[in-house]
Amino acid sequence: MLVKRLLEDDPKLVVSVSSTTRPAREGEQPGIDYDFVSEEEFSSLVDSGEFLEHAEVFGSRYGTRRNLVEEQLRHGFDVLFDIDWQGARSIKRQFPNSTSFFIVPPSTDELRRRLVARGQDSEAVIAYRMSQARAEMSHYNEFDHVVVNTDADLAYRAIRDAIEAVRMSRPVQLECASHVVKRMLESTQ
Repeated sequence: MLVKRLLEDDPKLVVSVSSTTRPAREGEQPGIDYDFVSEEEFSSLVDSGEFLEHAEVFGSRYGTRRNLVEEQLRHGFDVLFDIDWQGARSIKRQFPNSTSFFIVPPSTDELRRRLVARGQDSEAVIAYRMSQARAEMSHYNEFDHVVVNTDADLAYRAIRDAIEAVRMSRPVQLECASHVVKRMLESTQ
């Protein structure tokens, strides 16, 4: 829900569509929600260096295709990744100036409630995800921002405001302003 709302409200933001070996859930559309691929195809993409990052998460493989992200960046978009800590770590290594967000529910009881409420996973999958939650959450301190999603509106505003702050940061503004200042300096000579 947070990702969808951010994308709807910000035309400069696009989401990276991950490739995955897991089967599509009801209502998911290939190429929009995920790029669903076989194990063999995923392995081939890994071997040929197509992924910017890839990891195994909850028994399925996920990866971000390098060429798609680079194309979005060339077109001036800010790319939003909906990935786990492993993927975020890899992205940070390759793009040190990237900004990462760790979004966490307010409690394990609430996490379980949300997993059940979304109606996408079997009880066995939910139990497995809950058993892995502690290990997943232990990586929160590797992220630039940690957002406790107690209230969806507050979490959305925190993320949106942080994105705007990054866009207004000194390095970004220096790059934008340098063209203007150079033109002004040249015109005064």
